[in-house]
Amino acid sequence: MTSFGTIIRATLTLFATLAAMVTAVPEPASAGTVQELSLASSTLGAEYRYTVYLPDGYGDDGTTYPVLYLLHGSAGNERDWLDKGGVAATLDRLIADRKVPATVVVMPGHRAMWWVDGHAGQSETVLLKELLPEVERRFHVYADRTGRAFGGLSAGAHATIRLAFTRPDLFAAGIALSPAIYTPMPPPNSSIYKDPPFFKDGRFDEEMWTRLNWPALIDGYRAQPLRIPLYLNSGDRDRFEIAYHAAVLYRELFRLQPDAVRFRVVDGDHEWRVWNQTIGDALEYALPYLRAPGKAESRTAGAN
Repeated sequence: MTSFGTIIRATLTLFATLAAMVTAVPEPASAGTVQELSLASSTLGAEYRYTVYLPDGYGDDGTTYPVLYLLHGSAGNERDWLDKGGVAATLDRLIADRKVPATVVVMPGHRAMWWVDGHAGQSETVLLKELLPEVERRFHVYADRTGRAFGGLSAGAHATIRLAFTRPDLFAAGIALSPAIYTPMPPPNSSIYKDPPFFKDGRFDEEMWTRLNWPALIDGYRAQPLRIPLYLNSGDRDRFEIAYHAAVLYRELFRLQPDAVRFRVVDGDHEWRVWNQTIGDALEYALPYLRAPGKAESRTAGAN
């Protein structure tokens, strides 16, 4: 009997241990969803494609969310940040770990247009006057600067910095990864010399580049009261020497807003390995500046 009792006790102990092991297995992280959409742009006279990341639980309880507009580079499209940047998985992890607030992320596509109103179309107008109101009509997102951020890589980072200096009334934080902010002129290996917005009469329009680049805009930014916290970075072996150009901008911003700028130089070239591996750090810096998700009554109606 003693031997049988020992066996019973051992068996019960084993079952208890196994049960504890089962309950200790962590549940899989919550995952957001992605929608592929388009709007009929009257400015372009064509469809304007964009993708949207919606955090897990979106739409369940009427919560309104902050929103990040995440822009691709010159050669990119509306799926780059998903397919090459892995941003959905990064957002899932950061939101689940409570390192960033649950956020809607909008990724428009406008190849080779640099998000500017240039010689070959009005890319900034479509972005600000058509896409923002469309998103704010269609999704539960804040429609004022306290709930918006902009970000991007290369040409998209150039746009983020330009908009921070010219439209600080629109958003509360920015992300600029490997920003294409060459001063005074882009390097010879830049694709910009043939990109439509800056191409006029068969050649590169230096005047337009200078007018739209940050050195021509920063005095106006200094003269107004709003400040946009900015995250800047570059690969240390960037083929376009962006580590240098970003450092020059960082010096000016640090003098102006030392508590609202971050600059990182990381291992790598002008490549997706840099952007994929650093977007998480950038999101952790920028998104907490935005208004936290809240109930529908806290939403501000209307768009700029």
